[in-house]
Amino acid sequence: MPVSKDVFGRGDEARLIASFLERAAADGGALLLLGEPGIGKTTLLDEAADAATASGFRLLRSAGGEFEADVAFSGLNQTLLPLLGELPDAEPLFPALGPAPAAGPMEVATATLSLLRRAARACPLLLLVDDLHRLDRSSAEVLAFVARRLSGTGAGFLAAARPGTADVFDRGSLPVHELERLDDTAASDLLRARFPRLAPRARARVLAEAQGNPLALLELAAEVGGRADCPVTAVPGQPRSAERVRASFAAGVAALPAATRELLLLAVLDGSGDPAVLRSASGDAELLGLVPAERAGMVRVDEQTARIAFRHPLIRAGVVATATAPERRRAHLALARSLADRPQRRAWHLAKAAVRPDEEVATLLETAATAEKGDALGASAALLRAAELSPRPADRARRLVRAAYVGRERDDLREVGRLLAGAERSDPGSAATLEAAVARAYLLLTEDGDIDAAHRLLAGAVERHGDQAQVADAIQMLLQVCWFAGRAELWKPLEAAVARHGPRLPETLPLALACHADPARVTPRELARLDAAIAGLGEATVPADLVRISGSAFFLDRLGDCRQSLLRVVADGRAGGGSASAHTGLIALSMDDFLTGRWEEADVLLDELLQLSRTLGYGMVWPAQHVQALLAAARGDFATAAALTGEMSRWAEPRGMHAVRWYAHHARTLAALGQGDFEDAYLHATAVSPPGTFAPRVPHALWVAMDLVEAAVHTNRRAEAAAHVAAMRETGIAALSPRLALLAGASAAMAAPDDEAGALFEAALALPGVDRWPFDLARVRLAYGARLRRARARIRAREHLTAALEAFQWLGAKPWAQRAGNELRATGRTLARGATSAQTRLTPQEHQIAALAAEGMTNKQIGERLKLSHRTVSSHLHRLYPKLGIATRSALSGALARLQPPPPAR
Repeated sequence: MPVSKDVFGRGDEARLIASFLERAAADGGALLLLGEPGIGKTTLLDEAADAATASGFRLLRSAGGEFEADVAFSGLNQTLLPLLGELPDAEPLFPALGPAPAAGPMEVATATLSLLRRAARACPLLLLVDDLHRLDRSSAEVLAFVARRLSGTGAGFLAAARPGTADVFDRGSLPVHELERLDDTAASDLLRARFPRLAPRARARVLAEAQGNPLALLELAAEVGGRADCPVTAVPGQPRSAERVRASFAAGVAALPAATRELLLLAVLDGSGDPAVLRSASGDAELLGLVPAERAGMVRVDEQTARIAFRHPLIRAGVVATATAPERRRAHLALARSLADRPQRRAWHLAKAAVRPDEEVATLLETAATAEKGDALGASAALLRAAELSPRPADRARRLVRAAYVGRERDDLREVGRLLAGAERSDPGSAATLEAAVARAYLLLTEDGDIDAAHRLLAGAVERHGDQAQVADAIQMLLQVCWFAGRAELWKPLEAAVARHGPRLPETLPLALACHADPARVTPRELARLDAAIAGLGEATVPADLVRISGSAFFLDRLGDCRQSLLRVVADGRAGGGSASAHTGLIALSMDDFLTGRWEEADVLLDELLQLSRTLGYGMVWPAQHVQALLAAARGDFATAAALTGEMSRWAEPRGMHAVRWYAHHARTLAALGQGDFEDAYLHATAVSPPGTFAPRVPHALWVAMDLVEAAVHTNRRAEAAAHVAAMRETGIAALSPRLALLAGASAAMAAPDDEAGALFEAALALPGVDRWPFDLARVRLAYGARLRRARARIRAREHLTAALEAFQWLGAKPWAQRAGNELRATGRTLARGATSAQTRLTPQEHQIAALAAEGMTNKQIGERLKLSHRTVSSHLHRLYPKLGIATRSALSGALARLQPPPPAR
């Protein structure tokens, strides 16, 4: 792509964009440009637009605006407006973008992708989105969905955003290029071209202050030099460049004619750039009034779409800053009159113009909130403003309750509690509604774990208000309460409610009940439904829906299949979306990391989980403690495991949370096995479920199934071990997942006579997919190797014991590695002192990260390569430096050269 002579230092970016346009025209694709304000993102988008137009692309151009960020789908409306009405595929979008009640994000996203595919058949299509980080969240979710699926369409998505502000697009699948500041040569060339008579001393001062930011260079040079042909001998002072640039834009706006400023204010507050809206809002005023702003370089009119666009976000800010409050209110009212066919946008303009309570406007906002399906942020903002504008206390209370109900997904507990308290002050009767019950139960459960109060509240509310649309949410939360409580009597109202409301509930809810209440007895049909639901996770856009389906996979070893969706949920929470869902997602991801041997990754996620718990005000931290205790037990840090499980038990006992006790018993069982205390291991395993039984409503019994058998065999409880193996066979747990098949097969082998054990062990180890679970697999190899060693089959014993030892060493499971080493020595093999040599200190993932860092890649680049967050990469590097005996990144190459190549990553 040729670069304009006015663009300096961007040759690499020009080539990157040219290559992207070629790929987009031939196949489709996406590219995200990141950079600080003023770095030149908009200029590059302008260059890309010109190149694309010359190459035959049709452009769909838009920009995010902070004044439209509260209005769901406003950015999408701006982007797709030229196509709406042209193609049949646009029809499903009109409910979201027009007067009808809004469709859900999934329907809108699917319809958008279909529309773009169809439009691209005629000619290549390019979506250009500036200030992506300022888009309303609903639009951002839809465009992120679309951007990841443009391959094969002939449509391209090119967008610009500030670093760290577009996390909804950070899903590991979009190419990203971050713009750097101009180097000294390019910055000097830019100043010489635009301000050829700028005095050398002034140029040096401008270069020093702007520090390679192109916009700062130009605005500061213009300020100190006046016109480009006016010599300057000095730069007065050195105030911060951003403030100077902002002040410069505001002064430029203030110098424009009043009619021009009025049109600019309408354009900023509208945000769509649609000239028809401006004409309508300004009373069909002549848009020639914008000419002074265009001549001043503040706005431009897109030749293809006739849309009005601002050259830089700070210009928009300057327009608003120079307007008085009455002028802004008049502009909002004018825009509201022009948007009669866009009720959500009209409602927000009326709300921003309102200076006193207004029930009509509050009702419009409440309706807009109802239409914003899946957008908790937008709906909550609309409801809060509606409550502020409510003249009657009962209406204010109802809207505050709804805001708490909707906002529980993203607000911390203090905010939810504040909203409920405000509602009760306005109208004490508001506490009796179903939405209030769900929000209050959420507080009771997560703040202090008052499980009985939460259960009474939800069960009663479901009984009284079962005809309301929110009953599914109430039943879902009641399920969570029953799961945590782990008491049979509490499940009965839940099961009755599911049976009573079954046809009206989403099919994932009865499935979740089966998978949580009694996963050992899930039927093949239910498993098939679960697998189908998981397969459809990639198309889901509401975090709460993703988490609910993933929760059903928790005890059935399908968290790995949900992983990408869970990572999306966590990314959404980091970006300010569903924090509660992100919290649950982190729990699931860390548990999956433990089971699949990504223990260092689990450490990082657990740190984030605990920090998020503190941020949200959660008193319930035992889910993180459970996985931390498992990791500590597996690594041999038995004091930490005991401390964590002790905290869990002390917290759970007075609250009657039996499930938390089972979680603690799970970790204590593993710790006892690691210490060789099989009697203690047996007591803890059977405290979860007795031998020979997989108790209903005790899903944790699956997790300690092999532990119980191993402990029973080692304590000479052969009958109990056999009974538990028989229970595994009768319930058919081997059919539930490859991991459970491995554990069931190994348990049968452990309990079998010597003449049968070998074949059973071999059958278990030959099962497909078992190497996905390295710790469990190594434990089975250790048990088999020890059995072979006792049978004097030393050669075969060494094979399995060596494999177990290597796996335990790579995982950092020290007590298990020691047991495997002792067994291996008992076969007659001599091990070198310090068997955990340097080459066994790094996990495969650590070795990969270290190698990429040694090549000079940044943490962000490594994260993009390995589909990890840059925080995870940083944590890995921090942890592996001591293992390698180094203190700096520059020492990695030498340290890695001393290592043997790692075994293949599992």
